Amino acid sequence: MTETLPNPLVLDPTGADIQGEAARIRERGPITPVELLGGVRAWSVTDATILKELLIDSRVSKDARQHWPKFINGEIPQDWPLFTWVAVANMFTAYGTDHKRLRKLVAPAFTKRRTDAMREQIERITEDLLTTLAQTPAGESVDLREEFAYSLPIRVISELMGVPESLNPGLRGCVDGIFDTSLTPEQSQANYMEMYRILGELVAYRRDNPGDDMTSLLVSHRDADDGSQLTEQELVDTLLLVISAGHETTVNLLDQAIYLLLTRPEQRAALTENRATWTDVVEETLRYEAPVAHLPLRYAVDDIEIAGVHIAKGDPILACYAAANRDPKIHGSTADDFDVTRKSKDHLSFGYGAHLCLGAPLARLEAHVALPALFERFPNMRLAADPSELGAVPSFISNGHQRLPAYLTGGPATGA
Repeated sequence: MTETLPNPLVLDPTGADIQGEAARIRERGPITPVELLGGVRAWSVTDATILKELLIDSRVSKDARQHWPKFINGEIPQDWPLFTWVAVANMFTAYGTDHKRLRKLVAPAFTKRRTDAMREQIERITEDLLTTLAQTPAGESVDLREEFAYSLPIRVISELMGVPESLNPGLRGCVDGIFDTSLTPEQSQANYMEMYRILGELVAYRRDNPGDDMTSLLVSHRDADDGSQLTEQELVDTLLLVISAGHETTVNLLDQAIYLLLTRPEQRAALTENRATWTDVVEETLRYEAPVAHLPLRYAVDDIEIAGVHIAKGDPILACYAAANRDPKIHGSTADDFDVTRKSKDHLSFGYGAHLCLGAPLARLEAHVALPALFERFPNMRLAADPSELGAVPSFISNGHQRLPAYLTGGPATGA
């Protein structure tokens, strides 16, 4: 078991140096032990090719209830800060036929037709946000993470899920808490309980007020045929998955893309000179700054021998997308460079195999609508603080800035 392996690299719960830490993990080998919160150890996989192999290997599961001995034996308490990530009963953690069943119920909300139909809604929300931003007094900065990168996805996912406005503030706080790996056990458990209280309210509201939204659709599956298709726990946990995963990834994608273009004028010039497209920007951002740096957890269903490493049955496995996306064996000596003209921008930011993110097309659509609209509306926009002052989201899972202040019309001559 990984618990017997010496000298694991202990992940920083504050996420202060996501890419530096990912590089240090890679230096230890393509598969190496790391220590998570609470002393829990796992195998971190940083090699892109090996990670792909494991992500499609039937001997690798995401179901802690079936395949993680520590969880099965009650050694993982409810106040463990990553408890929500491993304990939920939805397609994120399901294995085999359960995964296929649950994914089939959610998939209709993310078909190409339904995603394309959301373009008008995304354009409307984007225009609304830009109109508000344009009212910022000259010379004042605005936090683009808070007022744009965060606001757009939360409004999109709330409308998709049919979340009433009264629940939005509390829901937002709880989603942030799920990704915050710096919380104490007490804070984590309180956040866990509050999230389920709010989701319970959402389910009750949509039972009484059904509409053309994802929550109403899932409630109808739950209530049909005495709930044989979807248990109440699966219903609530599926809502948790779609709302949190469908939001946080896009926030970080927008945040990082804006930051990278504001701090690299030569990359922005490639756009204006038609040497690159917004698709290039989106895909290179996803590669260079994986919105989810480390994704917990998977488990070995049987003993696995791979790349000279023995992963014992029951061992946890951590996908290190931040490192895999910058694998020099895939992207060469420039793997650590942000280059929108790069020929190959292959990445694993939306996963791979059976658990490939259903919401990936929606996240890409939001970015393709929002980013060009922002830079076209404010062509003289520039960063309003030194990059070293932006801070990081307190998480080794979520990879984004704590704030992203910018002058929209040029602003003072100092500060950037």
